[in-house]
Parts: sequence; C-alpha cells; structure tokens
Amino acid sequence: MKKIVFSLFMMFCMMGTVSNAGPEDNSLNIAWSGELATLDRYYNTLREGIIVGRLVWDSLLFKNPDTLEFEPLLAKSYRFVDETTIEFDLREGITFHNGEPFDADDVVYTLNRMSNPDNAVLTQRNVNWIANAEKSGQYKVRLTMKRPTPTVLEFLAGPLLIYPNEYYEEVGPEGMGMAPIGTGPYRVTDFDPGVSITFERNENYFGDSPKGIPQIDTIRQRTIPDNNTQIAELLAGTVDWIWKVPTDQAERLAGRPGIKVLNEQTMRIGYLSFDSSNRTGNSSPVNDVRVRQAIAHAIDREAIVKALVGGSSEVVHSACHPAQFGCEQDVTIYDYDPATAKQLLSEAGYPDGFEIDFHAYRNRPYAEAIMGFLDAVGIKPNLVYLKYAALRDQVYEGQIDFNFMTWGSYSFHDVSAITSHFFKATPDDYARNETLIDNLTIGDNSVDRTEREEAYSKALKTIADNAYWVPLFSYNVNYAFHEDLNFIANPDEVPRFYKVDWK
Repeated sequence: MKKIVFSLFMMFCMMGTVSNAGPEDNSLNIAWSGELATLDRYYNTLREGIIVGRLVWDSLLFKNPDTLEFEPLLAKSYRFVDETTIEFDLREGITFHNGEPFDADDVVYTLNRMSNPDNAVLTQRNVNWIANAEKSGQYKVRLTMKRPTPTVLEFLAGPLLIYPNEYYEEVGPEGMGMAPIGTGPYRVTDFDPGVSITFERNENYFGDSPKGIPQIDTIRQRTIPDNNTQIAELLAGTVDWIWKVPTDQAERLAGRPGIKVLNEQTMRIGYLSFDSSNRTGNSSPVNDVRVRQAIAHAIDREAIVKALVGGSSEVVHSACHPAQFGCEQDVTIYDYDPATAKQLLSEAGYPDGFEIDFHAYRNRPYAEAIMGFLDAVGIKPNLVYLKYAALRDQVYEGQIDFNFMTWGSYSFHDVSAITSHFFKATPDDYARNETLIDNLTIGDNSVDRTEREEAYSKALKTIADNAYWVPLFSYNVNYAFHEDLNFIANPDEVPRFYKVDWK
C-alpha cells in the first residue's frame, strides 16, 4: 500500500500546477490526520479541536496573535474589581447560529456548568479556578475566582468558549458534539465523526469582532491519516491546505509549482514520561531514578532533531517550552552519553538491560529512533502504538510505565499550562512529589512575578534532578497549501481560517 501511495505522490510531483477549484468557488478544502469524535470543545483535547473551537465559538476575550495583547470579543470591556473578581460588560445584538440571543445568561451558564467538577470537563485546569459567575444585568457579568489566577486572561481568551444556555441545556455534550452551535465566524453544517466537517460562513457575524469578517464561503475538512495521501491530494488540487508535513516531504514540496510551504516554530514539545512513583503497581525498572537518568543519557536528541524533526526545532532540557513565562533553563542537563547510561543501568541492577513496553501515539519515526538509542545500551522497548485518546485514557488510569507523548500547552505562554498540568497531582502526574506540588501551587496562585519565577524554578529543577521527564525537543510545523491562498502561520500553532482568503 505504501508503495502505491508513494507512486501516486511521485506521479503528482511530475504534474504542472494544482487546480483552482478553491479560488473559483471561494471554498477551502483542508485535511488533517486528527480524528475528532466530538466537536464539543470541553470534551476533546486535540489541537484540531482548538481550530474548530475558534471557528465555531467565541470567548469573552481575544488574544491578538501579532501583539499578544488581550482585546474584547464577546465582552466589550472588562475590569478587575480586585485580585479575584472581574466584571464584564457584554456586547449586545449578537446571536448564536440557531438564532438564540446572546446575553449574560449564556456566559453565567457556561462558566458555572463547565467549572462544576461533576460535569467532568476533560481539562480541569481550564476551569477549576472559577468560584462562580453571576449575572448583574442582562449584559453584565461578574466572575469570581477561587484564588488569584495569574493566567485568567489566557483562559478567558482561549479555552473558555461561550455556549448557548438554552440549546446546551436541551442537547448536552452529546448534542453539542454532533451539532455545535456558537456565535463564531463559521457554523457547522455537516459532521461525520473522524471523517469530515463542513463549515459555512456565518453571514450574521458581528462586524466589530477582532477576529474580522470571514471571507471564505465554505470550508470542507477531511480526515486523512496518511501524509503521503494528503500530499497527493494537495498536488492533485482536491485539497488546498495541509499541515504537519514531515520535513523530508516538505522539502520535496517546496519547489513544486502552485504550492507554498511554510515552516513555523510552535509551543509544542515532545517528552518521555515515566512511572516514577509506581502508580501502576508493576515495580517497573523506571521506578528507579538511575534507570530514568540512564534513558536520558542514552538518547541523542540533537541527532533526532537534525535528522528527523528539522526546521526550527531545538533540543529542550526543561519540562516546559523555553518561550513560556517561568521556564527555568538552569536545570540538570543529560548529555548524550551511552557509557554513563550503561553504568547507571548496572548500578540499578540491570547490567544486561531489560525489556519494557514503550507507548506512543504520534511521530512513529521519532519513537523508533528513540527505541534504537535505547536498544544500543541494552534496553529493549516493545512499541505499543495507540491512538491519542486510547493512550491518554490509559495514562489517566495509571496504567502506563513509559511513554513518548507531546504537549502544546494550549498555546499558553506560561509554564502553568504544562508543568502544573503534569506534576500537580493531576491524572497525568506520575511523580506525585509533594514538594514539587507545593512549589507549583505557589507559582500558580501568586500574582507576584518574582515569587512565581522562584517557585517554578524550584519545581523544574526537581523534575530534572529526578528525571521525572526526559524533555526531548520543541516542535515546528510545516504547512503546505495552494500558492494563491493568503495564509499566515502563527507560533501558537492555531491556524486561523477565519482570517484567510484567496488572492
């Protein structure tokens, strides 16, 4: 099958230019590999879900991707009453896609419902700081936090999308997941889970939105798991835009007539995680810090970046992205040193190495390269390759000893979006270090910048010293698209299709 697909790729490479179907009817055909089972943003965690969320819904605030400043969106203004209270004046005259008027009831309903732990929103850190929201007028809301929350504006401009209270109360997460209703620049007219989504322009979108008025009439998304097939369709003109193109294929595409390729740094990092606290109860070799340190020394991360990841990616040593606030860089560094790795394994009682299941869900070539380096020092990984949702659930349930995963931090420029997510007694936390948790709690709750930096520094040093993670590298994204498409890539890894148009 792979040979057939590659042959198709080469055949299309010998063609002239892509077709102009998209420009001719003002539609946009996009493809990605992530399979969305639901479009309810509070119950999916894929990056593709973020893209859908920004198209279909609006939040109270908007983070300008160029200036990184926060601007009013559904709120026309806001003010801090005190360290734990914000008051919003809402825009008037806005309607949801189904005609339901937008007002304070929708904001209060959404924030209170999603912050109720009984409703089990998947990413609790996005909502667990909310004490309550109260209506103080038809277009006025007061939001109270449980504690000072330094990243409150990030939440309000990102994951906290506002839902229509009447519709959601009627259909719940299942109904919203299949037939989403928002105030956003696009409405969903068809959804086949894991297969395709059709978006139509919201003709009633409000003109003074900082998102701008959408220009493309119809966006058709298809899920195409295979990269070669995506590329073949791009070259054939049946797809106008793809992303996450492997480096070698992006290089082939860069010179093709009718195709434009962009490489952009992202806030996503790859990491290896270990069951250092024996959550599984399996008495795994990775319970021993010396084994974890041996694994860190065994992997030539520079070689993987140079040979496979490419682009603007860099080796990462701390459990965060270097661009994030509080991402301490002065931590223990594990250089590539196979001899030290073997010595540590011997000291831990594994002079001949051991076998271990190694879980991953993406970037199989990267996972296989990691396995090759481990094999060279005597560790025999058995690759267990799963879909993201399946692996995530097993991680949450405490069933995984050793895995390779990635995290994009929801594009938050703050380490609380990654380090606290994985090391503060969450379902992802396999370290369960009380001192570490205490320091992260200080950093997450203080509004004093210096105090936050000091607390996060201590936490990140603890993670590195104990090799709770082996941070691997930052990611970059290769976008490939029709040369006549006006598309701009942003470092937050959120394609903004409501901003694109045809030349």
